[in-house]
Amino acid sequence: MQVLTAIACIPLLIWLYLVLGRSGFWRVSRKLPPGDKSQQPRGTVVAVIPARNEAAGVARAVTSLLQQDFPALLRVVVVDDNSDDGTAELARGAAAKLGRESQLTLLQGHPVPAGWTGKMWAVAQGVAEAQKLNPDYLLLSDADVEHAQGNLTELMQVTDSGGYDLTSYMVKLSCQTTPEKLLIPAFVFFFFLLYPPAAIGSPRTKIAGAAGGCMLIRTAALEQSGGITRIRSEVIDDCALAKAVKLSGGRLWLGLTSQTRSLRTYVTFGEMEHMIARTAFNQLRHSWLLLAGTCLALTVTYLLPIALLFTGHLIPALLGAAAWALMTIAYAPMVDFYGRSVLWSLTLPLAATFYMAATVDSAIHYARGRGGQWKGRSQDVTI
Repeated sequence: MQVLTAIACIPLLIWLYLVLGRSGFWRVSRKLPPGDKSQQPRGTVVAVIPARNEAAGVARAVTSLLQQDFPALLRVVVVDDNSDDGTAELARGAAAKLGRESQLTLLQGHPVPAGWTGKMWAVAQGVAEAQKLNPDYLLLSDADVEHAQGNLTELMQVTDSGGYDLTSYMVKLSCQTTPEKLLIPAFVFFFFLLYPPAAIGSPRTKIAGAAGGCMLIRTAALEQSGGITRIRSEVIDDCALAKAVKLSGGRLWLGLTSQTRSLRTYVTFGEMEHMIARTAFNQLRHSWLLLAGTCLALTVTYLLPIALLFTGHLIPALLGAAAWALMTIAYAPMVDFYGRSVLWSLTLPLAATFYMAATVDSAIHYARGRGGQWKGRSQDVTI
């Protein structure tokens, strides 16, 4: 009984630390944009969009950028990464529909060189083209992100008010289907647990992270950090870029937006599993020891509190219930941010189980030489 009680204390202590000592990662209100909204942004910006088979969303993405409420003329560079679904034509048509063809540059991507991921090679080509215009800033955006009309102005205000070098938004992901309701709020919750925005913004920590769907970076900071070449082989490229910028002395800010949204949807659990498994084992640096430790940590943190409720012993059950309560309290703000009932906060242990299984599957795929599969390419394979 004493041993069981001691074990039951572990998840409770973990959640006390996470709620009280992990830089308030779970407090959604702290991640909404600060800054002086009356301040008029200054500087020139070129948006760069790498696009490979993005017919479903690229027109809306381009349209949203060309319609930004921004005082300076915004130029957009779309790099068509050998798409076969009409991505380039849809991007061009979106600009033509607005009568803004002159603001869009459409590049046909070259074959991917050895040592590069497909996305980073497309971004590098787009950045090289954008730099011909000598912009003060680059907006790196995914082709499935629809920007709110004031998104760029808001990012610039955050950047200027805090003197940041890389400012990024975790855009609002689709959360309509059952798999999305169970797993999308959890995805963002886990991301902020790993990369607490307060720690990211602090020069006293080494923690660096960014959300790749919407990143505003000073051109000078990108050059000082080593440029896209420095992260050419990275699969988790957004966090790799943030790390490079922070190591070079730059300042980071990461937040949430409810207005700028991802157009990508996940209808099945299989699609969600593929999204997670694409990068999960890479996140663990391909370490089987770290994989084992991660599975143990997930089990103790998220599943043990539930198991303790069924031990038949009062004190361990109460300790388990207290840990689950703290877990639910911490998760509730993210669930509310995504407009779901508070009852979905109780499902975090189930979501954690799914993510754990997907991480193991990611490791298996890597061992079989099929890691990092994305849009027909293997980007993280056994050497």
